Amino acid sequence: MEKFAFIIHPLDVRDVARKFPFTRYLPGRWVESAFRLVPPMKVSHITGVKTPYGEAEGWFVACPLTARQMLELPEDFVLERIIQAGRVAEKLGAGIVGLGAFTSVVGDAGITVAKNLNIAVTTGNSYTVATAIEGTKEAARLMGHDLRRAHIVVLGATGSIGRVCALMLAREATRMTLVARDKSRLEQVAAKILYETGLAVTITSDVKKALRTAQVIIAVTSAVDTLIGPEDLLPGAVVCDVSRPRNVSRQVAEQRDDVLVIEGGVVEVPGEVNFNFNFGFPPGTAYACMSETMILALEKRYENFSLGRDITIEQVEEIRALARKHGFKLAGLRSFERAIDPREIERIRARAESRLNALGEQQLVGVAP
Repeated sequence: MEKFAFIIHPLDVRDVARKFPFTRYLPGRWVESAFRLVPPMKVSHITGVKTPYGEAEGWFVACPLTARQMLELPEDFVLERIIQAGRVAEKLGAGIVGLGAFTSVVGDAGITVAKNLNIAVTTGNSYTVATAIEGTKEAARLMGHDLRRAHIVVLGATGSIGRVCALMLAREATRMTLVARDKSRLEQVAAKILYETGLAVTITSDVKKALRTAQVIIAVTSAVDTLIGPEDLLPGAVVCDVSRPRNVSRQVAEQRDDVLVIEGGVVEVPGEVNFNFNFGFPPGTAYACMSETMILALEKRYENFSLGRDITIEQVEEIRALARKHGFKLAGLRSFERAIDPREIERIRARAESRLNALGEQQLVGVAP
């Protein structure tokens, strides 16, 4: 039986109540202050991961800091807490530990954590990229977008996930905009894309401007607050939101029935997996980053895999092949915690086409003599 662990943390104080229900009655700042002092702990035993090639069990280990705390507290303090969580995984007998959510963002994206542990470490970012690309392509196809003609926007294009997503999509795209805060890093990514694919991309730090004409968007920033509102999107836009917390406001679902927002990286896990912990997903499904950790354990690949901010296309393709071997697959298309089927997407597409036609007619009227 192969063994793995995965480090999780509350995205905000509401998530703390999944394990400690009494906290929902307390002020959020109190909860954050108290849990800053709580050491990492095992929160559940994961069983039932089984494929024709092996079996695995694992554990969720909690690092009790919210996303906001991970960004605002001193980096050394946060890294030490993540390392402590990794040591809990070591004591449980895990051969590899995955870094979930913001634990894979802090500092150097897992490199320092790996240097301080005696077991392998992965961020899971390679399989996250693979599933994000697969989901985006399928959603774009269903909405009638040809990636060779669509305006593709990558938010968070300098991060480890966004960078590789941009590199992979650039092999098919003819129009792409990269968005991030750091102009020099954006220029580096743009230069690499030009060198490897011949595509000259646009770069900007202006999210709203980039979204204005985008048909296909991958959102994968480390922002704590939402970046995409209902007023930002074209009718018919496809958004793959890989970020946690979300980059897309829930108001988009409430106010825009002519755009398609999908969750990135939701995977069906083979076997009769029981996570023994409610992290908001349907039974038998997990984040792609969790799944990468399981896949590597099943393969007995107890080695550092997706670390740092320079994930390669070769790593993405390798983990995608291993996922197929073991029966991990994209869990359909999901939007704001619910499954969305092709018939609903057809209705979204029809509404989008109607509104785009109406917009075209209004523009014609506006320029008529």
